[in-house]
Amino acid sequence: MDPNLNSTLALAFAFASSLCFGLALITSRVGLRTLDARSGAAISVPTATLLFVLAAPFAFDGSGFTLQAGLVFAAVGWFFPALVTLLTFRSVEELGPTLTGAVSGTTPLFAVLAAGLILGEKVPPHAALACVGIVIGVTLLTWKQDAVRPGFNGWSLGWPIAGAVLRGLAQAIAKLGLTLWPNPFAAGLIGYLVSTGTVIGADRLRRSTRPAVTKHGVTWFGITGALNGSAVLLMYAALSEAPVALVAPIVATYPLTTALAGALLLREERVTLRMVVGACIAVASSVTLVAFKT
Repeated sequence: MDPNLNSTLALAFAFASSLCFGLALITSRVGLRTLDARSGAAISVPTATLLFVLAAPFAFDGSGFTLQAGLVFAAVGWFFPALVTLLTFRSVEELGPTLTGAVSGTTPLFAVLAAGLILGEKVPPHAALACVGIVIGVTLLTWKQDAVRPGFNGWSLGWPIAGAVLRGLAQAIAKLGLTLWPNPFAAGLIGYLVSTGTVIGADRLRRSTRPAVTKHGVTWFGITGALNGSAVLLMYAALSEAPVALVAPIVATYPLTTALAGALLLREERVTLRMVVGACIAVASSVTLVAFKT
């Protein structure tokens, strides 16, 4: 296939993945009005897994299977999205959603670094510049005044940093598996099967009292699971066609969707000049990346 067409498809998949990730944050925010985050994860991740299983008879293609690739996808599933989700929840508890979101915006830097170390990918200067620009833009977009909670402990930054590192690592390792078996659906299916066991186990092992499950919470976290599952599948489809240095920065722009949808649908925050500047920087960085096409 024409390399230019591959890059175009990868960009389309990456932007669609970013859109789904961004909308999933909105639906999860609605679900959190009646359920806690850990219970929500125990609904959303299995929902996505169920959808993968139901689609398997029509979408799964076992040709080209290798045990190595299957093990790689399973390894990714152990920590993404499962462990990353739990780290994010812990970070929100310790630091709040604003600081968590800002630190999580560093994910593309870790993804590109991991791709260089694991896959030997060479990062063109414009791609590195785009990564930095998107990180700055996302930080400006998500940051709020008084974001740091009282009693802030610097060690608590380890939670969102660990989450960002694992997100970036997941993209590089998934890309490795996709080079062995270029099957994005299989990567998503295997990964989510493993992740389901992780989040359900974490939910069952906790000692705190579980809130009552409501129809409202189940519905919104079910939608969240469908959106996140679609986002991961689209991200893997993009990674199967293009390098991590092209895909990771585009996927990382999902806070743009979240901010826009939040302002229009939830009316939870007022759009400020800082947010506009951040959005412009992130968009300009994405346009630069797309224009050069790694």
